[in-house]
Amino acid sequence: MFLDLKANGDDIPMVDKKRALIDEQTSPLQRIMWVYNNDEPQKRTFENNICTFHIGNGYFLSVAHNLRLQSGYYRSIEDDIYRRDLLPILDGSQTRFLDQQYFTDEYTKKRYLNTTDPESLKTITNILKQKRFDTRWVTLAQKKICRPYLVFQFRNNAFYNDADLTREFDANRMMYDQAAHRHTFFVEVELVEAFYGADIALYKVVGASKDLISKIPSVEVNFDFLDESVNTMYCLQSSPSGPTGRLLNTAHIEGMLDHFGIFPDDVGGNYIFEGCRYLMKGYFRFGSSGAPYVFYDEVKGRYVVNAIQSEASGVQLSIKNDREGNFQYINAIASPLSIIKDELEKHLRH
Repeated sequence: MFLDLKANGDDIPMVDKKRALIDEQTSPLQRIMWVYNNDEPQKRTFENNICTFHIGNGYFLSVAHNLRLQSGYYRSIEDDIYRRDLLPILDGSQTRFLDQQYFTDEYTKKRYLNTTDPESLKTITNILKQKRFDTRWVTLAQKKICRPYLVFQFRNNAFYNDADLTREFDANRMMYDQAAHRHTFFVEVELVEAFYGADIALYKVVGASKDLISKIPSVEVNFDFLDESVNTMYCLQSSPSGPTGRLLNTAHIEGMLDHFGIFPDDVGGNYIFEGCRYLMKGYFRFGSSGAPYVFYDEVKGRYVVNAIQSEASGVQLSIKNDREGNFQYINAIASPLSIIKDELEKHLRH
C-alpha cells in the first residue's frame, strides 16, 4: 500500500505524514539480512545488514555494493557443497584444519562452525582466499549457503497488527529479539537484478501470500532527475543508535556528478561505479547505504522516492581518507532512480 495518508478526503497534517514514514506500522523502510540456518533457531546467525525499502508488489530496492563483498568465511555449509566445491582444492593440512573448526551434523547434513577464536577465523579466511573459494554474499545466496531475508520488527506480537497474517509464519520465521525488545518476523527475498554500475539492487519477496505482501507499506517511485532547486528532500534511514528504529532527516542536493569509481572484487573482477549521481548534504550514519531519499509530491499528495543512498562520506573525509571509527557523515553520494528507469519499469510491469 502506498502512503496516501488521507483521512475522509482531507489531508492530514504534514507532520503526521512525516511521522508515518518512520512509524513501524507505516514505514516503507526495512532491513535485509543474510541469515544462516533460518530453519534451525538454535544455530541461526545474521550477517550483511543493509537498508531497503518497498516500492510495491513485493519489490524492494537496496544497494548492490554489499553483494560482491566477501564474508571471509562461512558459518555453515551443506556437506555436499563442501565435498564438491571446496574439498578437492584443499591440501591435507588445510582439510585437517577445517575439519577441526567445523562439526558435521548427520541429521541436517551440514558442517557448522564451532569456533569463535579470532586467529582460527583469520586462518579459515586466509585458506578460503588463497584457494579463491567464493564467499561473496551474492554467491552464498545463489548456493543457498545463507539466504537474504527481510527483517520486520514490531512492539507487539502480530505482523502489522493482523492476526490472520501472523498465522502465515511458522515458528522458524519469527522470534522475540530480547536485545531490541521487538517481535521479529522473517520474509524471504530473492535478488531479481543487480545494477552494479548504478549501485542499485532489486529484490522480490518469495514464499509469501498476496495479502501479506499488500500489507507491507510501500513508497511510489519518482524518476525525475533533480537539482539543487528542488524543495527539501529527506533521507529515511536507520536510527543513529542502531538498526532498530528509523530516522527521517533533511537532506539537500549540493551538486551532481558524472560518477566514476572502482569497486574491488577479487573473485569476479573489479567493476565500475558510473553514471549520474547527486552530491548530498545532511546527516548520514554509518550503515545508511540503501536508504531512500524522498520528497513531497504536491500533486499526488504523498511522499515519493527519488534516489537511494549509495556512498556515505563522498567528500567529507576524502582529504585524509580518514573514515576509520567515524559513524556519521555530512556528505554522501546518492544514485537517482532515473538511471535505471527503463530496466526497473520492465520488472515492475511483470
